[in-house]
Amino acid sequence: MWRRGIATAVLALVLTGLLVFHADLPNRVGNLGSLLETFLPWFGLALPPLLLTAVLRRSVTALVAVVLPTAMWLNLFGGLLTEKSAPGGDLTVVTHNVNAENHDPDGTAKDLVAAGADVVALEELPEDQVTRYAHDMAAAYPYHSVQGTVGLWSRYPLSGARPVDIKMGWTRAMRATATTPHGKVAVYVAHLPSVRVKFDAGFTATQRDAAADALGEAIAKEALPDVVLLGDLNGTMNDRALASVTSQMRSAQGAAGDGMGFSWPASFPMARIDQIMVKGIQPRSSWTLPRTGSDHLPVAARLELP
Repeated sequence: MWRRGIATAVLALVLTGLLVFHADLPNRVGNLGSLLETFLPWFGLALPPLLLTAVLRRSVTALVAVVLPTAMWLNLFGGLLTEKSAPGGDLTVVTHNVNAENHDPDGTAKDLVAAGADVVALEELPEDQVTRYAHDMAAAYPYHSVQGTVGLWSRYPLSGARPVDIKMGWTRAMRATATTPHGKVAVYVAHLPSVRVKFDAGFTATQRDAAADALGEAIAKEALPDVVLLGDLNGTMNDRALASVTSQMRSAQGAAGDGMGFSWPASFPMARIDQIMVKGIQPRSSWTLPRTGSDHLPVAARLELP
């Protein structure tokens, strides 16, 4: 029983190494570390086959080895599987990449209004559809601002709306102050550059990484203590390249979500790249909304302001 299943045990140890030392995998070649971290939760799918093989082989060695990656995966992601939402909260926010090629913007706007949020952030807004979204959402959201390809709609007054320079050459991030009944909140909306997986270049994320650093610097300089970041960051909370943002903010989904909360692609969500992050604010619940005409799912959160 100890000599059988050596190959299974070796595979289990390799998986353990990837889970434990993922942050040490270099990004110098094709951003391999970021690519692995983006889909790191899916490594858990290897655990049942490894366990089944160990049982069928009746190998104690393999069974012991499989315990290691199982424990590590649960340590990293087990908390996401539990229900962490709590009642309460006084500000509901939604973020949605509406997709520039969305063939039903009116339906998408209607679905977002029906969600009943207080603040809605939209990314990838085509210039020729801004007026349609503004018209469709005007009754529910009397205040809005669009900067470049991102926009913010609010039930509460907005002030100080301005672009945020994330080093792209055109505007894909903004900042505004929402004056809520519980005080002022700095709301950032961002759409970081897309990433691609190419055979000859690996995970092409250089522009995304530079934009994330610029966004992190802008948020670090924010004067208001209560900050919300809404947007498509084209990266997950595990991706080290977003550390300039994730190191100073909490994920609403991580703190108060139910399940993995994957948001992209909408047809078969595999990663949570649409984020709601907070600083100085307590998340109470977080969830994804039903699919719209976009290739992303809308993401929502209920927040408790100080």
